[in-house]
Amino acid sequence: MDAVFIIGIFLSFFLFLLLLRKKGKSLPDKVLAWWILVMGLHLLSYYLYYLDFWTRYPHLVGVTAPFPLLHGPLLYLYTLFSLRPQSRIRYRNYLHFVPAALVYIYLSRFYFFYSAEQKALLDMGAIDDFAVFTNLVLASFVISGITYPVMAYRLMGNYRKLIDANFSYDERISLNWLKYSIWWIGLLFLIVAVVTLLRDGLGYEFGFNVDLVFYSMIVLFIFGLGYSGIRHRDIFSDNTGEESIVEPKTPGEYKNSGLDSEKAFQFHQELLKYMKDQKPFLEPKLTLGNLSQSLGLSANHLSQVINQYEGVNFHDFVNKHRVEEFKKLAADPYLKHFNILALALDAGFNSKSSFNMVFKKHEGQTPSQFINEFNA
Repeated sequence: MDAVFIIGIFLSFFLFLLLLRKKGKSLPDKVLAWWILVMGLHLLSYYLYYLDFWTRYPHLVGVTAPFPLLHGPLLYLYTLFSLRPQSRIRYRNYLHFVPAALVYIYLSRFYFFYSAEQKALLDMGAIDDFAVFTNLVLASFVISGITYPVMAYRLMGNYRKLIDANFSYDERISLNWLKYSIWWIGLLFLIVAVVTLLRDGLGYEFGFNVDLVFYSMIVLFIFGLGYSGIRHRDIFSDNTGEESIVEPKTPGEYKNSGLDSEKAFQFHQELLKYMKDQKPFLEPKLTLGNLSQSLGLSANHLSQVINQYEGVNFHDFVNKHRVEEFKKLAADPYLKHFNILALALDAGFNSKSSFNMVFKKHEGQTPSQFINEFNA
């Protein structure tokens, strides 16, 4: 068991440094780095307790007691910043850490005024000065651990719409791994809540150290979260700033946009001509911001024109042109020696999986089926 803790602690500190040194790191990277450090310190604290260090060094008792109240807020803020083009933490974001701060303030008299002997007795249960407070903190941890994953998951609900409204691709900007992480940590908190209720509330004995199972799961979580976080590219990078990110809107929300129907029609004609003549969709990483700059329009007006006149989002609009380009290339007798993937890449797609998914969505059949029917 020692090896699991040592690996987890070392991995936490290593990933913390790696994320802080990540080239072009964003605000989510920084939040993730500090969250992983908190998890590492939490692991270290329990490992020292597991090795009976708290008995030999009673002043360690309770140092990380408020840490469980940090995981939920950090998960939520990491999700929030990953989905919004925000370059700095705002004052209201710090409010999520108030419960943990209050715990530290309340325990300050324990930290600074209790002797080593009193701390050791309290840890052994011989003193119950903080019994009620401990139960309140435990209840707060359970509530926080369940509430924040739910809040984070609700944020994920609009992510797909945000991507489709601004990007013509989704490779390396998918946050499915974060969605699974939310499920994992939410499940972990739920299990902790149930076990705590059975063990501390009903006095049920499990016959083994349940805490070791929890912390082993945390080690696995750190590895998966750190690996995915390092690989993840911020969706607002590549010169896609806050001003060019468009929130998805319903048709009714465009009534007060300031773009009249005559201007919108003119912009639509310019857009279609530009798509036909310049073929910007051949750029695999085309974004709404890039295209709006090329046309001299605001990103919001371009999004409105596409939604109102084409009836689709930006992602589907661009990929529809790529599919048509692929079909033209496939019909060219001089290109018959090229395979399907080569033609797809020439049409602006940047991966086989993305091409297959988009083509089937637009044509109702796979590229192979289309080629076979065309050559029949």
